Amino acid sequence: MGVPELFDFDRVVDRYGTYCTQWDYVADRFGHADLLPFTISDMDIETAPCIRKTLAQRLEHGVFGYSRWNHADFKGAISAWFARRYGAQLNPETLVYGPSVIYVIAQLVSLWSAPGEGVLVHTPAYDAFATMLAANDRVLLPCPLLKEQGRYQIDWANFEQQAARPECRILLLCSPHNPTGRVWTRQELTQMAAICQRHGVKVISDDIHMDISFARYLPWSEVAQDDHWALVSSGSKSFNIPALGGAYAVIPSEPVRTAYLQQLKAAHGLSSPPILGILAHISAYREGDAWLDALKAYLHGNLQRVAERLNGAFPAIGYQVPEATYLAWIDLNGLGIDTTERMDRLQHLLVAKYKVAIMRGDTYGPEGKGFVRLNVGCSRCKVDQGLDALIGALGEVG
Repeated sequence: MGVPELFDFDRVVDRYGTYCTQWDYVADRFGHADLLPFTISDMDIETAPCIRKTLAQRLEHGVFGYSRWNHADFKGAISAWFARRYGAQLNPETLVYGPSVIYVIAQLVSLWSAPGEGVLVHTPAYDAFATMLAANDRVLLPCPLLKEQGRYQIDWANFEQQAARPECRILLLCSPHNPTGRVWTRQELTQMAAICQRHGVKVISDDIHMDISFARYLPWSEVAQDDHWALVSSGSKSFNIPALGGAYAVIPSEPVRTAYLQQLKAAHGLSSPPILGILAHISAYREGDAWLDALKAYLHGNLQRVAERLNGAFPAIGYQVPEATYLAWIDLNGLGIDTTERMDRLQHLLVAKYKVAIMRGDTYGPEGKGFVRLNVGCSRCKVDQGLDALIGALGEVG
């Protein structure tokens, strides 16, 4: 998987002083400002040249008035991307805009369930899911994934039991899964779809990590058995453009689309999107294939570096490269990092002595106990600095 010289992902970009969440505000979570961060899931890598060129041209125009998203350029770029990359035929008329993926999900949760009702989630889970559900007075119904021979599997008996609960209204699916990096197979998606239809459970599929898939990713649209679903995504992860704003959703049900747009426009006054985010998505999905393919090869190399170095230093870790994402989900239970106290000790060493910030796994629920999540969306030399620190600290935990 060679990387064309045209794209230099080894180049180190100084992000300090740019109001950057990961670098400028690391003290908010870790208590110290002088840390090398491997935390927030954005990348230290410049976005695709085609996007930067598009934005530069728009900035030269000089007028930044109200804008629209509901046009063929935006919706057509998205539907063409899904057709070209994933063989999925999406009707552009079913596409809607949202300011962020979690915003769209929150609105659909409010439309499809009532306060006190349940939302089924595979755990460990992206921490914003639990925060959003609690803030909207919904109950997270966990379905803990089973780790077998280093690979995460669905506990189908538990999944059906949770889906069958009378208060369960929605499956909030993360596809590919964050933080484990699983890419669901057609068989798994089809089985989930059948169970959800059997019990009248609607599906919201968060596919924001879809483009950083090393195994074959399949959109929910390809297995859906009805129109009681929505697929929510964005180019923000794959093209490193979250600060530009913008997400989208495929909502096949016209009444649900209408209800969602009523929330977006009338209730929340978000009908005019940031134009730079719209243009970035159009450019990414029309012109960004080669850059993305090169990036994926580079990120896969970063994950392989994690496996080589960690397993070389501590064979008991048995780390395996994930099927998706630039997030290394590392199980330290085999080294005895299996209590809150031991993780506290590791974190203290990482922060106080080694000056790095690495997310602890229990941030993503109790199933993450004894894990850490290392963001490798960065230069290879930074990955090595993080691994130097983690290997050093693990050797000292005692």
